[in-house]
Amino acid sequence: MKRDAYGLVTSSDSSDAQRAFESAVFGLAAHRPTTGSALQATIAADVHHVAGHALKGFANLILARSELATPAVDALNDARAALVARGGGTGDERLLVKALEAAAAGSFALSADLLEYGFEDRPTVFLPFKISQALRFMLGDAAGMLSASTRAVNSLDLADNSAGFILGCHAFSLEEHGRYEEALQAGQRAVSLQPDDSWGLHAVSHVFEMRGDTAEGIDWLEGSRKAWSRCNNFSFHMAWHLALLHLERGDHDRVLQIYDDEVRPQQTDDFRDMANAVSLLWRMQQSGIQVGDRWMDVAEIAHRRRADTTLIFAALHNLAAMVAVGDRNGMAELVSQIEAKALGLDDQARVAAEIGVPMARVLAGLDTPADQQAIDRMVANLPKIGGSNAQRDFFVLALARAVGHGGDNAAVSRIGQIRQRLKADDRLFQSIQSVKQSAGMSLSA
Repeated sequence: MKRDAYGLVTSSDSSDAQRAFESAVFGLAAHRPTTGSALQATIAADVHHVAGHALKGFANLILARSELATPAVDALNDARAALVARGGGTGDERLLVKALEAAAAGSFALSADLLEYGFEDRPTVFLPFKISQALRFMLGDAAGMLSASTRAVNSLDLADNSAGFILGCHAFSLEEHGRYEEALQAGQRAVSLQPDDSWGLHAVSHVFEMRGDTAEGIDWLEGSRKAWSRCNNFSFHMAWHLALLHLERGDHDRVLQIYDDEVRPQQTDDFRDMANAVSLLWRMQQSGIQVGDRWMDVAEIAHRRRADTTLIFAALHNLAAMVAVGDRNGMAELVSQIEAKALGLDDQARVAAEIGVPMARVLAGLDTPADQQAIDRMVANLPKIGGSNAQRDFFVLALARAVGHGGDNAAVSRIGQIRQRLKADDRLFQSIQSVKQSAGMSLSA
């Protein structure tokens, strides 16, 4: 048995596999593009590397694509076989495999619980900590994220390799609760300990954005560009935050430049890249920026993925892209698929039932909440789709625009009051409030 540099006890006796796996874990923490190749090197060096197979399984699930469900199960089966080959493996390895079983069965919440309770006596072991944070992020479980990060921080040795990364996760969890000053301090400390901690950089940028500190936010992101530009497609998301800050300042030419060069430099169909593109294009259009034909590539990808409801967060962004170009057939099919998903029993089925269906109907122009209670319920349920407050703000804005164009000024004001609990008032919401009422307008108008 060996304890790796990030605290995980593994049964592998291969030094090459251990070095490669530690590189993969670092890549996961720092959002590096080398993570996948390091994981492949791990398994090549030790075909029975249990944690390597488990991480591969989780990586496929976290990408939230229907076609990756089979590779995730294959990785789970490989991890089970590796446990047998290792005579049952270590306790850490068995916990990882058990958590992967739950996630592969559609229960990210149970998987995160297993990871956290299984490592309750060692909450700073980085891999299970980071995976549970990622799962809870996708579930919109900010409370669970903060509970776990608080336990880890309370047990943290600042000399540990993972100290900066854990503090960065804690900073983000604090930010999602509106505890901005604490988040700022934790995030800045995280980056000072670990300059490669892009998640900590990201947490601090969230604070500036939510408080409306645009100049500070731009300076922070530009000053840390050397670090986050080395990331995988997470660099596109960091650029998305930079674009939002420039949008708030009214720098429309700069926003378009960032979109083309840094947010959407590649026409990928990763749901996170799609969310960046769709929500920024929508905001630009609502702000009066002529976006030209930029909707077309995301709308084409959305149309191809119109039957995929693996993650409701992703499905709703795909729906918004099709609405923007008037793809009525694609819209109708995806709304129908979300309604069908809501009849299931797993985590995302519950998300579909509680917020996916009503939000889809609003985005598609099929329905708007009829009363204040319905609006409050939708806004309250929005965290369940996952992502961050900043990402979900797109849906808050879309909801406000829909009810506003339906003529309900009081409802728009109510949404604004709820929104202000986390985000400072901004130009875009002010423009939505001031729009002349015009029933029947489409989401993209």
